[in-house]
Amino acid sequence: MTRVSAQLIVEVRSSVRGGVPGTTRIGRWVRAAIGIKGNGTELAVRIVGAAEGQRLNLLWRGRDYPTNVLSFPAPADAADNKARSSLGDIVVCAPVVAREAKQQNKRLDDHWAHVLIHGALHLLGHDHERESDATRMERRERLVLARFGIADPYRISSAVSERAAASERR
Repeated sequence: MTRVSAQLIVEVRSSVRGGVPGTTRIGRWVRAAIGIKGNGTELAVRIVGAAEGQRLNLLWRGRDYPTNVLSFPAPADAADNKARSSLGDIVVCAPVVAREAKQQNKRLDDHWAHVLIHGALHLLGHDHERESDATRMERRERLVLARFGIADPYRISSAVSERAAASERR
């Protein structure tokens, strides 16, 4: 009988130097988002630059620009013949995360946490296509972020957007 560790294994690979949180923090954020559903599973986090982020977004979503995070849930049969099942992959575009954090006046690490938690929740099947689903997903994100002392990212984004709109009207 193969014994499988209960904890989620998070493998992190980066092609980007600088401005990226350490693997320990990345693992904590992702594990907090996945919770007990991650017991005995694994997932990969890949951190990429703008060119690769744009290429992947175009290939998988048909959108020709880099986005902050892409999630690729593992196919249902991915666990066949493996001691551990894979939840899938999260791809984070570091330059986009840095740009957004600056634009939204957020701490860089706080935004990294949010993006990784958001991506992890997508692996669990959460989405934000319908308003009710978005509300549910955002509530979960807020709860997980609060465990790390991170403020509500949607409240901050709204305040920043309102200030930007007000300054444009002037």
